[in-house]
Amino acid sequence: MIQSNSVKLTSLSSKGGCGCKIGPADLAEVIRMLPPTTLNSDLLVGLDTSDDAGVYRLNDDLALVQTVDFFTPIVDDPYSFGQVAAANAISDIYAMGGKPLTALNIVAFPIATLDKHILADILRGAADKLKEAGATLVGGHSIDDKEPKFGLAVTGLVHPQKIRTNTGARPGDKLILTKPIGVGILTSSIKKGLLTSKEIARVTEVMATLNKKAAETMESYDVHACTDVTGFGLLGHALEIAKGSGVGIRMIQKQVPILEKVRELAEKGVIPGGTKNNYAHIKGSVSFPETMDQVDQWVLCDAVTSGGLLIAVEVEQAEKLLSELHQVGVEAGLIGEVIEEEAGRIVVI
Repeated sequence: MIQSNSVKLTSLSSKGGCGCKIGPADLAEVIRMLPPTTLNSDLLVGLDTSDDAGVYRLNDDLALVQTVDFFTPIVDDPYSFGQVAAANAISDIYAMGGKPLTALNIVAFPIATLDKHILADILRGAADKLKEAGATLVGGHSIDDKEPKFGLAVTGLVHPQKIRTNTGARPGDKLILTKPIGVGILTSSIKKGLLTSKEIARVTEVMATLNKKAAETMESYDVHACTDVTGFGLLGHALEIAKGSGVGIRMIQKQVPILEKVRELAEKGVIPGGTKNNYAHIKGSVSFPETMDQVDQWVLCDAVTSGGLLIAVEVEQAEKLLSELHQVGVEAGLIGEVIEEEAGRIVVI
């Protein structure tokens, strides 16, 4: 029997350890094939936008926030994989301004060929992260599958008047990002054996960190739009804000927090397929400086797992919010601003 400490989980993934989503262009094409969603006045956020979760109103003071996310292993340690998967799924609740309430495990696992302790460690990691978030595990579903996959369906609560969406950004808002990017390049490097144990621990810690502190800190500020940065990359998710809000975005590349060694590995050719797909999707809507090389452009499109929140906040409050985020240990950076010009586009400077 294979033991938990001897199997490389990332080697079992046909995606090469990448937890990337289906590309935005492909996903949009599939959604267009579906019949329109039945109109319901209590469905406050649904499929018609590219938001992180759905929101359904229960009454004038309470709404449900619902999301689901799962993927193949992106780290080899089972417990860490469970933590990352849980943090990633819960993040959508925080991005919508909600508080996580309950969760269901989603499990695909080759139970006949892998030690059951591996699955137990994955579930334990997720359970500990749910406890940290204050959410309750209420059950789940599992199937026997040759390729391990894990994630959660999460339900949260939010006041209908306090929902954060990606469609309300206003010209003059400042953009704050609460986690460094480059996760996709680093997790792809794990499979190739290019990271030290210290570097693996660093990127794992970033992914496993809840967006709870960031969400709680921004709660008292005038946040006009918010999303979490995941599979479509920083530019992909920023573009959703620009298009959904009918505004332009000016992004300052040198102020974007990037994980250590990302540029070095990208120069060596470690660029995930999901990252390249993201670039192909956004390049027609983004203006890059002539001096910016292809590697830096790819890094801004890197496919992230369990990334930070991208927050559009009132200009006068931005520095104070950034300072408070730093005080509670959030690795945030002020990376740009919302502009009236270039509606539906991003200008990188």
